[in-house]
Amino acid sequence: MDLGISGKWALVCGASKGLGLGCAQALYDEGVNVVIVARGADVLQQSAMNIIANKAINTPATSVNVIKNKLLCVAADITTVAGREAAFSVAGGPGKDFDIVVTNAGGPPPGDFRNWEREDWLKAVDANMLTPIELIKATIDGMAARGFGRVVNITSSSVKAPIEILGLSNGARSGLTGFVAGIARNSNLVANNVTINNLLPGTFDTDRIKTTLQGQATKTGQSLEEVREARRKTIPAKRFGNTAEFGATCAFLCSQQASYITGQNILTDGGAYSGTY
Repeated sequence: MDLGISGKWALVCGASKGLGLGCAQALYDEGVNVVIVARGADVLQQSAMNIIANKAINTPATSVNVIKNKLLCVAADITTVAGREAAFSVAGGPGKDFDIVVTNAGGPPPGDFRNWEREDWLKAVDANMLTPIELIKATIDGMAARGFGRVVNITSSSVKAPIEILGLSNGARSGLTGFVAGIARNSNLVANNVTINNLLPGTFDTDRIKTTLQGQATKTGQSLEEVREARRKTIPAKRFGNTAEFGATCAFLCSQQASYITGQNILTDGGAYSGTY
């Protein structure tokens, strides 16, 4: 399926690895010009080279997507004003005129809420709620003026099914979810083909899940492998997700075909969440 977004400009945050990298790869494969942002310059550059190499493998030679699209790297902390300015001012980029924005911040560390201080909460809210809001604020009106825009926030399945040791993540990302629920239904946006959705990953085989599982192992006194296997058994799919399938879901939400989907919280969790809403 041609998603109809070749030639568009996308900003993908936290794109050097994990779910952000999966989204960047999927969008680049579709012919989108992508600006990838992450803090570590060396890892980001290596990921960029991998994205370009993988496109040659993933994209059929007869596809319209063989058109050479741009891939630009910005080594910066997107949660800071300076980091966002770096992303908007990268040479060869679109400025603030992005058609697609994928927000993604590393989740706060797991732990016991009794040990979290005010500063821990402020840091979590700043990275996982306020930063996405600032990126939306900077780009959304331009999207509406041009008649196309897609915002995808990578949050967490813990928004729907909170996990005790992820209290910082539960709280901050639930705040973003509430904000999006309102603004995504603004007629001035939706009627101008601008959508905002949240992608809620369950258990994916990334560095993040290793950290979370290690936290559970430490708390329970089990080995990491025991905790990992126990988690796998709770998932109806009987496996952890992979970044490629997550990226494909993100790319579809950014497509022309997804223009009637907005304000939604889309779970990608292998069936782990058993609720109906």
